[in-house]
Amino acid sequence: MLIASLVALALCCLGLLGFCLWLLRRQRQYQLEQARRDEARDRRLKELGARLDTYLESGVRMGQELRELSRSLAPLPERITQLEQRDIDTFTYSQAAKLVGMGASVEDLTQSCGLSQSEAELVSKLHQMRRNPG
Repeated sequence: MLIASLVALALCCLGLLGFCLWLLRRQRQYQLEQARRDEARDRRLKELGARLDTYLESGVRMGQELRELSRSLAPLPERITQLEQRDIDTFTYSQAAKLVGMGASVEDLTQSCGLSQSEAELVSKLHQMRRNPG
């Protein structure tokens, strides 16, 4: 009976040893899989970090461009005020000259610029003289 117990104990030990070896191999497989997942995660993190850096740089550039635009636009309200305060007749005649240059008729000038018929004709003739000297 003692021999049977020892044989049973030896079989159990062998079974336990086999199970331990199986667990060890399984653990190594899990470690390899985990290492691959960690490597893939690290690559993804690097990619996302690079994309984030690109977005941040773009944001900084846009901020700089916005600052430049605001510097460029800052004097415009004052300039508009100056233009509005200029002599209205001067503005009307310069506007009429531009319209004639774009092909406006005398009637268009009287309606859009508030010029009299004779003023509109004069502006139109002056423009024609500039275009066709001689």
